[in-house]
Amino acid sequence: MTSPEVNALAFNVSIPEHLRWRDERRGEEFELQSITVRLLPDGSLAAKAYGRPTAGGRGAYVSFAVRRDAEIDALIDAAAGEAARLWAGHRGLDG
Repeated sequence: MTSPEVNALAFNVSIPEHLRWRDERRGEEFELQSITVRLLPDGSLAAKAYGRPTAGGRGAYVSFAVRRDAEIDALIDAAAGEAARLWAGHRGLDG
């Protein structure tokens, strides 16, 4: 069997409360609560932050650029290492 072509791996990491930030889209303020990180085929990472409206309600879960900050970068780096550890230990679909 030939190796399957994997285009990207992705995982989500919660943003600790003290690192959360707010951003605005179409006049509505959002609190960013999680980051989706993708491992691209070349080994680099791509990330998007997601959040909910600060006004509450059932607003959409909207993506934003990740704020560049040493603590956020460290969070993503640590989460990538943990994701790699978890992937390496997978037990298959029925595991």
